[in-house]
Amino acid sequence: MKLINLLMVLVLSVACSATVFSQDIQFNNPLAEKRADPWVQKAEDGTYYLIATVPEYDKIVLRKSKTINGLKEAEEKVIWEKHKKGVMGHHIWAPELHYIDGVWYIYFAAGEAENIWNIRMWVLSNRSKNPMKGEWKEEGQIKTDMDSFSLDATTFEHNNKRYMIWAQNVGGGEHGTALVLSEMASPTELTGPEVVITQPEFSWERMKYNVNEGPAVIKRNGKIFVSYSASATNHNYCLGLLWIDEAADILDASNWHKSAGPVFYTNEDLKRYGPGHNSFTTSEDGKTDIMIYHARDYKEIIGHELSDPNRATRARVLKWTPSGFPDFMQNEGD
Repeated sequence: MKLINLLMVLVLSVACSATVFSQDIQFNNPLAEKRADPWVQKAEDGTYYLIATVPEYDKIVLRKSKTINGLKEAEEKVIWEKHKKGVMGHHIWAPELHYIDGVWYIYFAAGEAENIWNIRMWVLSNRSKNPMKGEWKEEGQIKTDMDSFSLDATTFEHNNKRYMIWAQNVGGGEHGTALVLSEMASPTELTGPEVVITQPEFSWERMKYNVNEGPAVIKRNGKIFVSYSASATNHNYCLGLLWIDEAADILDASNWHKSAGPVFYTNEDLKRYGPGHNSFTTSEDGKTDIMIYHARDYKEIIGHELSDPNRATRARVLKWTPSGFPDFMQNEGD
C-alpha cells in the first residue's frame, strides 16, 4: 500500500475561501438520538431510509422520509429482532440497507446468544418495493476465507462488478480489525480473492484498540474513495481515508493510497466527540454530497464506551477540494 501524506490536499483546502466551503444546506441535527453507525440509503424515487445500530443491540429498525431532515421525526419500525439462542443472538451491529437488482438487502453483524463476541456478517433480503413492508428473509452468513471476528460489510459496484468491503480480524488476538475487499458472486456470496487494503498502523488508528472498520464508498473525480473509522468508539474514534484511481486494479492492495492522518476527528470547540462510522448520500436535488455519521456531544463516558447509548446520527455537507478530494471540514460545525 502507498502511504500518501494529505498535506498538499489540506493546504489547498485551507487556501480556498470560507464562502466556497461554507455549509449552505442546514440540517436539524441530531437527526436521530441514540442511533449509531448510521446508513442512509436514497431510493430511486428519492425516499431516504435511515438504518442504524440501537443501543440495546437487539434489533434492526428502519425509518423513511422524503427529506433528510424529515428523518428526525419519521416513525421508526422494527423490521427484525435478534434470535433468542444461537447465531444472530447478540450484538446486532451496524446494519446497512442496499437495493440491488430489484431486491432490498440488509447487511449486519451479530454475535451468538451463548458466545456474544463470536461476531460474523449476516444478510436479510426483502422483495417488497417498500422496505418498510414485505417480509425480511434471513439469507444466512457472508462466509469469508478466514473464519474470524468480522463486521461492517458494505457493497458497491465498479466496472459492472459488485464488491464488498468489511472489517475483520486477520491476524488474531491483538492485531485488531483490518479492511478486506472481495468481488461478490452474488449479493449474498463472496467469490474472492480477499485482499486487505488497510490495517491499523498509525497511532491514531490504535488508540485503546487497533481498529479499521466502518467502510463507506463514494466515487468521484475519477477515484474511488473509502472512508473508514479507527480506534476505540470513545472520543478517540475518527475517520481515515483510502483512495484509488478508477482505472487501477482495485484488488491489488499496492494501488490503494491511505491518508497519513485522520480526516475527521474530535473537535472539542464544537463539542463533537468521536465522530465516525459514516455513510454517504446526496441532497434532495441530487447535486450535493451529504455525509451521515454519528458522534457524541460530550467527552467523558461512564463505564465502557459500548455501554454508553448517546452516539447520535448527524448529517453534514461534504465539500470537495480543487484537487478532487473530499473535504470533511474538520473545523466547521454541523
